[in-house]
Amino acid sequence: MKRHPRPLRAAGMAACALLLAACARNPAPPAEPVNFIAEGRPEKLSEWRLMAASEGQLVLNKEVLPYTLNTPLFSDYAHKLRTVWMPKGVSAAYQADTAFDFPVGTIISKTFYYPRDGAGQAVLATDDNGDASQLDLKKVRLMETRLLVRRAEGWIALPYVWNAQQTEAVLQRTGEQVPLEMATPQGRQKFTYVVPNVNQCASCHVADLKSKKFEPLGLKARHINLGGQLEKLAAAGYLHGAPPSAAAPRNADWRDQGASIDARARAYLDINCAHCHNNKGTANTTALHLEIGAPANQHLGLCKPPVAAGAGTGGNSFGINPGKPDDSIFVFRLKSTETGVMMPELGRTTSHREGVELIRAWIGAMKESCN
Repeated sequence: MKRHPRPLRAAGMAACALLLAACARNPAPPAEPVNFIAEGRPEKLSEWRLMAASEGQLVLNKEVLPYTLNTPLFSDYAHKLRTVWMPKGVSAAYQADTAFDFPVGTIISKTFYYPRDGAGQAVLATDDNGDASQLDLKKVRLMETRLLVRRAEGWIALPYVWNAQQTEAVLQRTGEQVPLEMATPQGRQKFTYVVPNVNQCASCHVADLKSKKFEPLGLKARHINLGGQLEKLAAAGYLHGAPPSAAAPRNADWRDQGASIDARARAYLDINCAHCHNNKGTANTTALHLEIGAPANQHLGLCKPPVAAGAGTGGNSFGINPGKPDDSIFVFRLKSTETGVMMPELGRTTSHREGVELIRAWIGAMKESCN
């Protein structure tokens, strides 16, 4: 029997070592499939088997599809890993302007996390880049994973908070408050990261105040139409009826300097404010309509007096005072971190400096005048 020479055996051993190293760098997803739980409120995130902390990384299960938004909602500079999963044989129906019509069995997840600073003692204030599908747990701090689950009786919201070891997230129906230190270009600041309770989750996701219709916020064509994501959803069997990306609505990326200031600002207001500020939303009594397609008139805030005077106005007379951002209620409330004054009123305890500057520049470039 002919023996292989030692160099060949050595090369084979080296190849095996490289393969093992590659496996270590790319941990396998959970061995068992995603578990759709039709009833009850599971205490642990792991019971759903959407993802797992394995070998120092947070890894998604097979067929759990990550996605990103053109312009994400601001949440105290937290980054977000967004995913969607559906059981085989069903898919969402495309709708051009509203959230897709998702079938029973859909699970949407959003994992909030922060990059750590070099010393690992503070989190970094950097804007959500939305491109993570596998997280290195040595470099990030996991905060929470929120689930939206489409059951037969409708959507249910479940907030899970990650433990300090980053091995498991536990259901916290009443919410949670986590003190943190954030490293910013202006220095370090202490703040409290707030996990919303179940009722607060619902208040943002009610699309129609009268009917109490509950729907996802980000999974709309105009928010996710980038990088061929509509086609990826269709290829995965998760979406039907969608046109080609070029024919679907698309919001601007608020950071894109190549887009107009108007497109960027309107996209920012659309994702951060319009789920409440529209003619059917929970803030419809304000008569502010901030969705992307609303006309640029008084309903957008142009020369619009406040519905009620008080601390929320900052002494300003109009929502938007064209050419005068520092005399505009919009800028005052976006800058504020005071409860009862700041807008949005949920989902943050810090001010988004870059977002405020975008809205300031947008208002400052307006040529109209309020009489």
